[in-house]
Amino acid sequence: MKNSANFSIIIVVIIAALVIGKGILIPFIFALIFWFLTREIRKTIYKIPFATKFIPIWLSNIFVFTFIILSFSFMSEIITNSITNLSTSYSKYEPNIGAIIKKLDAYFNIDIIKLVKSFIGDFNYGSVLGDIANGISSLLGDTFMIIIYALFIFLEESSFKKKLIKVFEAKGNKFTNMQSMIAKIEFSVSNYLRLKTYVSLLTGILSYIVLLLVGVDSAPFWAFLIFLLNYIPTIGSLIGTVFPAIFSLIQFGEFPPFLIVLAAVGSIQIIVGNIIEPKLFGKSLNLSPLVTILSLAIWGKIWGVTGMILSVPITVIMIIVFSQFEKTKTMAIFLSENGEIDEI
Repeated sequence: MKNSANFSIIIVVIIAALVIGKGILIPFIFALIFWFLTREIRKTIYKIPFATKFIPIWLSNIFVFTFIILSFSFMSEIITNSITNLSTSYSKYEPNIGAIIKKLDAYFNIDIIKLVKSFIGDFNYGSVLGDIANGISSLLGDTFMIIIYALFIFLEESSFKKKLIKVFEAKGNKFTNMQSMIAKIEFSVSNYLRLKTYVSLLTGILSYIVLLLVGVDSAPFWAFLIFLLNYIPTIGSLIGTVFPAIFSLIQFGEFPPFLIVLAAVGSIQIIVGNIIEPKLFGKSLNLSPLVTILSLAIWGKIWGVTGMILSVPITVIMIIVFSQFEKTKTMAIFLSENGEIDEI
């Protein structure tokens, strides 16, 4: 009974800390992701013949760090301009909503139109769209803090192993176990982020081509939104398909562009998500589908859209860490896909 009470108190304290400290924690986590991506790019550089001999680590870090910052700055500029254009031009499309309702009324000529009107009245598409745009703008606004955090993580990287040795040098093989666990976390998270980024980029680029051909306004914003939402398991691809399709309906006031965007972007999501992605990932994550959905809901409740994006990497880390300790191994087994966990 006492253990249950202590566990409940610890959970409440952790959730409170996550909610209260999200302004600090979220940029820090994105800085860690920044660091993971940088290490992956650096590993790719050192696969080039003679790169290890002629390019020192500090120089490769500077090159990769600069490349990512410039890429992020370029992307931020495009997305910010797209969000600004979208915000200023959205009001001129609102009269098309009335035209759409009239067309539906003429086509169905039944009371279903009242349900459509009721739905539009309760669901303010422009407000939701504004919230998403504000969320992306807020994330882009944290760029400076993310870069500062990432810079200090780079500076700490060289001395972190020495600190681990000092902490665990008198504890037998615990240092080896800890080092192996950190290496496994790095491999799993880096592998997930790398493959998911490839898949999301492919989905975003193909969707951008479709939106450009149809003539949908602010196509870079929608492509970036699709790219970002693709990190959210299950519902991300659905939202990434429906939102630009609805906007195309509002923009043109006609159904053909809406159906084209819905069918084309939806087909891209299905092909990439159900054919390409499973072949890339295989069974490497060892994550239960039910746990994936629950994790999505829990982290979404705590940190919103950002929590949804980070839900899978956080849960993978939890499984790896929990599997290394007897008291938490049972929890790791339940979180895993097939009950099989690796012990270090």
